[in-house]
Amino acid sequence: MNRLNLSPRPFRALAARFVATLVLTAAAVLPAAAQEGGRIEVGSGVGYEAIGRWDTARLDSVVSTEAPAFFGIDSPAPPARNAVKLYRVTYPSVVPERGNRPIIATGLLAIPDTDATRFPLLSYQHGTVYGKQQVPSFPDQSPETALALARFAGQGYVVIGADYFGMGSSTEPEGYLVKESHQQATFDMLIASRAVLAHMKLATGKLVLGGWSQGGFVTMALLEKLENAGVKVAGAATASAPVDGFLCLNGFLFFPRANDANWVNSLFVLTAFSFENYYGVPGLARSLLTTEGYEAGRKIYEREPVEAADLPTDLHKLIQPDYFDPQFFAASAYGRILKERTNAYRWVITTPVRNYYGEDDEVIATDFGKLAASYQHAMGAGNSRVEAISTGKTNHRGTYATAIPEWKAWFDSLPDE
Repeated sequence: MNRLNLSPRPFRALAARFVATLVLTAAAVLPAAAQEGGRIEVGSGVGYEAIGRWDTARLDSVVSTEAPAFFGIDSPAPPARNAVKLYRVTYPSVVPERGNRPIIATGLLAIPDTDATRFPLLSYQHGTVYGKQQVPSFPDQSPETALALARFAGQGYVVIGADYFGMGSSTEPEGYLVKESHQQATFDMLIASRAVLAHMKLATGKLVLGGWSQGGFVTMALLEKLENAGVKVAGAATASAPVDGFLCLNGFLFFPRANDANWVNSLFVLTAFSFENYYGVPGLARSLLTTEGYEAGRKIYEREPVEAADLPTDLHKLIQPDYFDPQFFAASAYGRILKERTNAYRWVITTPVRNYYGEDDEVIATDFGKLAASYQHAMGAGNSRVEAISTGKTNHRGTYATAIPEWKAWFDSLPDE
């Protein structure tokens, strides 16, 4: 997974030394109160600033009013136990696909406002969004992040969430489903967050991972990187996770369903432009998209003003005719990247994992939702650590809203470090 081609054991040692150095550097800095709008430097390029505080009434409103309106599911929850302090973390990272070019990335750190000094830690990976700031470090613009905060941070968990490269305050182009960059962004966000917490004289216990939709893919990819680095994860849960991009987009092209979402057109657009930028394939998006779809697609990718109706929802009007031949699609530069670089389940998983899927999901078909578990179960006597769990007749949004309280109950039951 990394360009240095390190074997697993040296990589674990390198990661451990890097974490230790960063945390020790952070701890050596005297704590200071974070004032809203004022950035505090922790060390090694990591900094943070206060961006708000959600009180218990705000958190309860998310569960009772905001989330049901957005996700279409009414899922009662216990009242929030505590308010939550919110921080935007800025941290150094690298782009693996570009020879580990150094960049700056951002993410959210949410800390329960209590007297406790040690908390369980949830790393939440966000789903597909079309606004550059509809991401964790802008939680007022991210309904899924708000729900994770209400369900977890309001109940005593520290919650972190990387914005991914190109999102939030990042100046990079978006790297949609660019696996190694997703892994790097989330892995380095974890390191940076632990440095900030050490600076605040706070500690974390068990680490758990969660993500919805695109974030489910990123969650599984992050888990793979953490396992390779020897970082212990107590459990990982996803909702509507597209763990294989090649399978996913083949389904939309060659085996469409009556209930396929009309926004799956954007998945082709975002991947095409992202792959062109990150893998260095000039003209890739233009080779995939029709003249009718290219300019609207470019504007969507670059977050320029555009009418949604300008992007064809009929894939035959969006994608060049040759790509509707399965052999051509698989052999194309675009298809090869999808096939070789967008899977996040093909290793022997050692962490307990629960993949939740909805039976009426307009993006992730039922068998697709079970894919990671089926793959693991097919190994000899079967790897039973990975489970696929139905949320019933839920659509894409409803699957997340139904699954997240089940994540919480399961994570609570897992042993601490």
